[in-house]
Amino acid sequence: MRLSLTGPFTGLGARFALLALVVDQASKLAVLHGVDFGDDGKVTVLPFFDLVRAWNTGISYGMFSGGADGWWLLGGLKIAAAVLFWFWLARTGRRIEAIALGLLIGGALGNAIDRVAYGAVFDFISLHALGFYWYVFNLSDVAIVAGVALLLYDSFFGGAVKTPS
Repeated sequence: MRLSLTGPFTGLGARFALLALVVDQASKLAVLHGVDFGDDGKVTVLPFFDLVRAWNTGISYGMFSGGADGWWLLGGLKIAAAVLFWFWLARTGRRIEAIALGLLIGGALGNAIDRVAYGAVFDFISLHALGFYWYVFNLSDVAIVAGVALLLYDSFFGGAVKTPS
């Protein structure tokens, strides 16, 4: 078996990865350097939406927030995941799967860049309603969730997968 870095939909997946990465990093820089959070670290945008300044040294929901060296491990895992997703992307023959993998790659790299640049991931979106506050996240997280959702949708409702003859 030969590992290939390109396939029929690699370009499509790469464009979605780049889009997710650029939108994520641009939004983080804009919020980080363009928003005055004041003393409480929060700006109310809408009754259900705040911009907040949060540095996540762990993974989802702040789990596994470790010592000073833990962020290298988490950043490395994100980069390794992006590489493995790229190999998967190179093998796929399905458009929706390529888009989903591109979103996963771009999201993983966006958060990995934060770990290298800041030692933590910058999260800033806080949604809430009726006293319930969702976790604080960023647009890399949105790309990752969208990628997983597309993969799940495709696995349940996508067309039949063609097997090689």
